Amino acid sequence: MKICTYKRPTIFGIQKRLGIIYNDKTIIDVNFTWQAVFERFGFYAPEKRADLLAPNSLSAFLRMYQDASIGKLQETLQCWGDLSSRGLLKTKNNADIAFHLFDAKDTKFDAPLDEINMYRDFYAHEKHVKKGFEKRNEPVPAAWYEIPAYYKGGNTGFIGHDEIIPWPYYSQQLDYELELGVVIGRDGKNVKAKDIKKHIFGFTILNDISARDIQKKEMSIRLGPAKGKDWCSIMGPVIVTFDEFNYEEPNLKMTAKVNGEEWSSGQSGDSHYSWGEMIEHMGMEEWIRATDFIGSGTVGTGCGLELDKWIKPGDLLELSIDKIGTLKNIVGTPNSKP
Repeated sequence: MKICTYKRPTIFGIQKRLGIIYNDKTIIDVNFTWQAVFERFGFYAPEKRADLLAPNSLSAFLRMYQDASIGKLQETLQCWGDLSSRGLLKTKNNADIAFHLFDAKDTKFDAPLDEINMYRDFYAHEKHVKKGFEKRNEPVPAAWYEIPAYYKGGNTGFIGHDEIIPWPYYSQQLDYELELGVVIGRDGKNVKAKDIKKHIFGFTILNDISARDIQKKEMSIRLGPAKGKDWCSIMGPVIVTFDEFNYEEPNLKMTAKVNGEEWSSGQSGDSHYSWGEMIEHMGMEEWIRATDFIGSGTVGTGCGLELDKWIKPGDLLELSIDKIGTLKNIVGTPNSKP
């Protein structure tokens, strides 16, 4: 399944709503589907029942259902199929249970995970790591081959597909980073690599935007990144659930284009560490939580720093990962200092 958070005018005004994308052309509203089910069977207060059973928020949904969330979304899909076969296309208060994506010009995608408990970004692709240390005339530290290192980033600056990338006033040099992202769907502590199918909800595209000039200063102090990263990251446009990959770690083609020209190309499977190893490491004596978000780190060739090529205001960025889709954004103009 492809899971999204979409924004569309509804009977309640413009809302962010949880949806399932069917056949790449229809958005099924999870909450409205269950409202229609309860209406069909004559339950009292169907809207309230739907809000309790199917929260209109992916983060709330994951926290409620944990490792049963994929199954509950599959059940939602089955309910929609039954309603559709009966010609039940709207709730009693005239809300669309589903609609054709390409006919809804007023629909926009938001970041698919609406609330992140903790954001961790790994540094797992050797080609990218080697290039970075080469530019600093340093060898790759031996420790990099011993532990899957990561940083903890800001969790409130995430934006979604088709949004303008904010350019902070304090930076002169922005960069994109092409990464595969994972959404955690189940709580756990001291999680073992062999058990990740219980904990991974799905995969998405991550663009870990970087202010390279600020990041360079921060890292020279051997701390950070902080202001070089935390004001903005991008995910989307959808999350593909783990069952679509038969609960096996996928090896997916990854590309990045700038104004239609391909700059980056790599494979997610080129990572030195598996997702199992990364999740086991980060969960040692520490809780991982449903709604945690994890990045793989930049795939080889996956940023301008490696290529000595730099994005500029007005550029169109298109990051694509096989079986997930394409994440598009326009680079904004530098903000004025407040």
